[in-house]
Amino acid sequence: MFEKLRIKEHMEVADCRGQHVGTVDEVEGDAIKLTKSDSADEIHHFLSLEDVEKIDDNRIYLKESARIPESLGTKATMASA
Repeated sequence: MFEKLRIKEHMEVADCRGQHVGTVDEVEGDAIKLTKSDSADEIHHFLSLEDVEKIDDNRIYLKESARIPESLGTKATMASA
């Protein structure tokens, strides 16, 4: 398990394959709040800290089993294009 104190504002969040999911806005309790700018629906989304596999450099990698909202990451980019 990692220390949630290592998660900082503006860190990139990636899925298990390294694809961009979002950018950290802040940590609230046991969840990572993502910025609205990475969301196709322009609302804040939250990811559970339990979904984090590892933190490497300035990037957070999610577990393969992480539940990623449809409006985030590459899906959101394709939907808004």
